[in-house]
Amino acid sequence: MNKTWIVAAETYLRQVKSWSFVILVLSPFLLLGISLGVGYMSAATGSDQQRIAVVSDQPALRQQFVNQNKDDVNAKVQTVAAAKQKMTKNNLAGYLVLATDKNHVSAVYHSDDAIDSSLKTQVTGFLGKAQQTLNVQNAKLSAKQLTALSQQPAFQQKIKKQSGGSNIAKIASFWIIVVMVYMIMITYSSVTAQEIASEKGTKIMEIIFFQHQGVQILFFGKIIGVMMVILTQIVVYLVGGFAFFEVAMQLDKIKDFIDQNQSLVKSIIGNLLNVNLLFVFLGVVIYTIVSAFSGALVAKAEDAPKAAQPAIYLSMVAFFLTIPFESNSEALIAKVLSYVPFFSSYFMPLRIINGNASGLEVSMSLLILIVSIGLLMMYISRIYEGLILQTDDTGFFKRLRRGLSYQK
Repeated sequence: MNKTWIVAAETYLRQVKSWSFVILVLSPFLLLGISLGVGYMSAATGSDQQRIAVVSDQPALRQQFVNQNKDDVNAKVQTVAAAKQKMTKNNLAGYLVLATDKNHVSAVYHSDDAIDSSLKTQVTGFLGKAQQTLNVQNAKLSAKQLTALSQQPAFQQKIKKQSGGSNIAKIASFWIIVVMVYMIMITYSSVTAQEIASEKGTKIMEIIFFQHQGVQILFFGKIIGVMMVILTQIVVYLVGGFAFFEVAMQLDKIKDFIDQNQSLVKSIIGNLLNVNLLFVFLGVVIYTIVSAFSGALVAKAEDAPKAAQPAIYLSMVAFFLTIPFESNSEALIAKVLSYVPFFSSYFMPLRIINGNASGLEVSMSLLILIVSIGLLMMYISRIYEGLILQTDDTGFFKRLRRGLSYQK
């Protein structure tokens, strides 16, 4: 057992130290960071060009408008001269001059273009409220009359729990999971096939196989090592995703968007951080074992890129077969395939997301998948020597038939 873990550790360290693994893990965060940075800078630049300045000899009136329209006002510009200078540099859309006397509140907008319709609505609304306040003050009404004038209409919303937002969360969760399984599987199918095929024709392999249980040690060690790499990538994505989320929440626009869609965001996160994550991991593992089997069947190490194709094609079938059942997870075919290894990692998460799978059904599917992985590893380890020591350039199916018939 110690030797198995030595092989596993060596495989794990070799993979995680490679530049390809580092780039693979960091590239999503780099792309998200670049997109977020570019978007933020573009939004900041664009917002400056769309904002207006507010000028007034009534500081309280100006501050009241600025507080109510923070996103549309450049509060740093307080004079007409400064506003004109900003407009010359195309850093300001225009400026609004607010004024008031004993009876009227007025505003004059200065710009090269017409005021934005939404901003115009905000300005007229503000002026209306300010004028009403001034009118009330001039009318010198009693407390009872003021109370009567301050009455507001009532408005309520009654939203059903199963609304469109819930469907959006289900669709988003479904696509995130199936794409995650597919992309990680493609990556590690190639990695595993390369790991196994690279030993083809080496003298060290021939020496190992003359030793007692050398085949099981090498095979199990490499598979466990790759499994540890997969688990490391998933953990990095979880930790990095949480950290990225915390950073993104410091940006006002993203924070406002998430606050406005809390139920949607919570539903998606909840669908990802549950038993579905285990199905993702085990699904990638079983395809990785198939890739190891295929890697052992190639005639020489140079053929390793071709070795991952059977696992990739099988996963493509599962991936595209899932799509028609995205909104029909209660169909009989979807239920049956949610228990079939190689397909369950796609179909059972779909049923879980849509609430069509009981705890017993999920447990049975997981048990079948875990047992299948164990049996597949045991079987391949028994015939592994017959597979890996074949270096003659014969047909694929001939090598497969010879390997399957091998008994030590």
